[in-house]
Amino acid sequence: MIFIDNEGHTNPKLNLALEEYALRHFDTSTDYLLFYINEPSIIIGRNQNTLEEINQEYIDDNNIHVVRRVSGGGAVYHDLGNLNFSFITNHDGKRISNFKKFTAPVIRVLNNIGVSAELKGRNDILVNEKKISGTAQFSTGKRMISHGTLLFDTDMSEVTKALQVKMSKIESKGHKSVRSRVANISEFLETPISMADFKKQLLVGLYEASEPFETYKLTEAEWQAVHRLKAEKYDLWDWNFGRSPKSNIQKNKRFPVGEIDLRIFVEKGHISELKIFGDFFGRKPVSDIESLLIGVPYDKVEITKALKNLSVKEYFGDLEKTEFLNLIYGND
Repeated sequence: MIFIDNEGHTNPKLNLALEEYALRHFDTSTDYLLFYINEPSIIIGRNQNTLEEINQEYIDDNNIHVVRRVSGGGAVYHDLGNLNFSFITNHDGKRISNFKKFTAPVIRVLNNIGVSAELKGRNDILVNEKKISGTAQFSTGKRMISHGTLLFDTDMSEVTKALQVKMSKIESKGHKSVRSRVANISEFLETPISMADFKKQLLVGLYEASEPFETYKLTEAEWQAVHRLKAEKYDLWDWNFGRSPKSNIQKNKRFPVGEIDLRIFVEKGHISELKIFGDFFGRKPVSDIESLLIGVPYDKVEITKALKNLSVKEYFGDLEKTEFLNLIYGND
């Protein structure tokens, strides 16, 4: 097994692009191990409805990345106190969904440093019934990724804030992440250590039963290819939000001008249908707004652009545009 040096990058979009590039382009006769640490971000499972998983207002205010990964499972919060590991191997039919095989060496190392970890359920690592790690897998058919998080010293208050959802009624075909009781590995260490030391101990422990391991550094051409993948996929709104399952959203609020009731149908992240109801008084028909927003990404910035030249007061009376925008896309 060869260790891939990510050269200390903390941008989650770049790290996920590196992981996928290694999966698809590195030597298929070799197994690889990748570590990476991400700056504050929410990593969305491949099949999830992004809009259900995030507190959009909070992540906007705090510059938190939202990135979809290629593997399934639930949404997770990453920050500089979270270490991510990824095993890249061949897919032989027996390894897929075999989380025990890939978590066993990690659990062994944790126990060796005094953390009584164990695999519970299908893919969670727990200590004293508290989750310290979740794992997921993805396969191309020939190669596969088995990756996971290790909560070492994560800001737990941010986990709740960033993943808290306050939007009005959302009915979706997507999977809603189950919020589990979580804890940091650092809480269970008798002697405090730094993230750098923890990473080093984990790496040494994973290879202790094998021959001295090799560290691989990407060439300049390979880094360029990783950056292209980032730009063409992980930087795109369509990947991170647009792949969300269909959802029906209802937003309702009473203003001094009257009640406004919005029924929004979102498909692949775009508004495919919008109906505006209420007891307000306006000069122009709201069907103008409904038509204007069809096909627009369900994203506050894009909706704001679409309504840039529209006078909201002509449709609803004395209502500020910001109030209407916050109703369409915002927390309750």
